[in-house]
Amino acid sequence: MPAVVRAVRETVSGLPRTFWWLWTSTLINRLGAFVVTFLALYLTLDRGYSATYAGLVASLYGLGGAVGAVVGGVLTDRVGRRSTMLLAQLGAAAGTAALAYVNGQTAIAAVATALGVASSASRPAVQAMMADMVPAKDRVRAFSLNYWAINIGFGVSSAAAGLIASQGYFWLFLGGAVMTLLCALVIWAKVPETMPGSGDTTGAPGPAAGATSRAGLGIVLRDRRFMAFVALTFLLGTVTQQGSTTLSVDMGRQGFTASQYGLVIGLNGLLIVLLQIPLTRMVEGRSRAALLTAGTVLMGWGFGLTAFAGSVAFYALTVAVWTIGEILHAPASMSLVADLSPAHARGRYQGMYSIAWPAASFAGPLLGGVALDRWGGGVAWGACAVVGTVAGAGYWLLLRERTLRAEPVVAVPPALDRVPGPTADH
Repeated sequence: MPAVVRAVRETVSGLPRTFWWLWTSTLINRLGAFVVTFLALYLTLDRGYSATYAGLVASLYGLGGAVGAVVGGVLTDRVGRRSTMLLAQLGAAAGTAALAYVNGQTAIAAVATALGVASSASRPAVQAMMADMVPAKDRVRAFSLNYWAINIGFGVSSAAAGLIASQGYFWLFLGGAVMTLLCALVIWAKVPETMPGSGDTTGAPGPAAGATSRAGLGIVLRDRRFMAFVALTFLLGTVTQQGSTTLSVDMGRQGFTASQYGLVIGLNGLLIVLLQIPLTRMVEGRSRAALLTAGTVLMGWGFGLTAFAGSVAFYALTVAVWTIGEILHAPASMSLVADLSPAHARGRYQGMYSIAWPAASFAGPLLGGVALDRWGGGVAWGACAVVGTVAGAGYWLLLRERTLRAEPVVAVPPALDRVPGPTADH
């Protein structure tokens, strides 16, 4: 027990007070971020639309998110982190509330696209602000805590949202909007601007004022290694997106309820909260190439196992497998993004990395929905295993160079200060 207490103390001590307000806003935001997870179930079971249409709506949400990530990255470096977050959260709250009232396939698709833009625009700002306010030696620890907040919020909200949805999706959408507004309120009241040159930076100094404004997107696009990493992340993202779209539809078709789906998918966040520290300590010292490859293959084959699922327990087992893969993959990918991102273009690099996930949420659900409708779950889930294997091989080929292979990954205490640079959440 003393060792546990000491580990907790080392994890939370020494970080700026403002960081904890930002951490709180992240937790609140994720507590209200259950709407998209249940959107496919709402469209197919409550509205009676096809899996293909549900996949299309989720894909449009992802397309909007891809645009939002780039726009958010540019705004983060141009107008400031705080202003970008406030604008994005207010937009996300409005879009979430609109889903409670909007009718018609075209209108629902349009609102989902706009919601995707707003939801993703804040990610680069949050990541850049954390890097601004936290000293370099504590950044990995700070980003690890933020990753915990994301998954605590996701796990709790997914389980609770399943129960709320059983009483009506109207209240689900309004509840998500209220939580997003509360997140914006915390940022407005407690989180100052931290952009270098703003006069409010609370952490280590960043690049000189005006340096980021001269950095265009070209500096990111010309970085071949970084863009290759983003491309592989996109491939992996098309697989992980099946958890919030194709999985819910597949379970619904087999007669499982929204509450049962919520409990199954909520296991993902719960396991991350429980296992992130022990598993990361077990693999300490392993190369990033090995961790990214192993984690990606586990995620792909974890989703592939869903083809054989016929009970809640088996679905939960598949979630456990790909969650372990996520735990291995996340700290390694975060560390690599930190190493490849120059400080003077932090917002744009974070924005371009962030684009991989919403872009994947455009392609992944659409492909998953079509595959499920036309060929059934065997093909849809088998494809996940194939794509995961291909992406894992790509990570290995990209990162097996000696300069990267020699660097260990440590994403949680007690050795956090040995890994330099900020991390990024998914």
